[in-house]
Amino acid sequence: MSARDEILAAVRANRPQGEHALPDLPAFPFDDGGALTACFLRNLEAMGGNGLESGDIADLLRERFPAATTIASAVPEYRGNRDLTSIAHPRDLADVDVAIVRARFGVAETGSVLLTDDALITNAVAYLAQHLVVLLSRADILPTLQEAYRREEFQKHRYASFHTGPSATADIEGVLIHGAQGVRSLTVVLSKRGKAVPSEIRVND
Repeated sequence: MSARDEILAAVRANRPQGEHALPDLPAFPFDDGGALTACFLRNLEAMGGNGLESGDIADLLRERFPAATTIASAVPEYRGNRDLTSIAHPRDLADVDVAIVRARFGVAETGSVLLTDDALITNAVAYLAQHLVVLLSRADILPTLQEAYRREEFQKHRYASFHTGPSATADIEGVLIHGAQGVRSLTVVLSKRGKAVPSEIRVND
């Protein structure tokens, strides 16, 4: 038995007996000013992220990441040149310049996006890529975290993680550094779910 199995077995053996219902989740009022999308973009940028109302992915990559050579895409709208389904170990993602994924939904209150295991294909790509581009449909923006936690994603997926801007850390003097422990930038593009592209698009032509 592995250490993990031993720990889980101990937890199961010592859990309180009987059925214990979860507490009710309150619904707090939230004023988005009548503009849910604008509220989401405003809070996203307040947390260091970048928001785009729309745009072609290939153009975005050429303009914002001109030096990028390795693109890992988990979306049908763009075909990168690193196959995420072939990744055997997280270290194989060390050279990824840009990862493109689609969020299950966004949260206007915090400017967050929810990424799940099936959307990422390889969970580590959301942390080991230099830059993260997230596609999000306007119809998938929720007002608050309370509404977000009622979503089925938290019951259906083995992995689900909120991302709020790029990685950031600050020392005792208050110097803020992005990318110290994860992606250096996070860009959210408001985009409807699209169809697969027929061939790879190279960004440095």
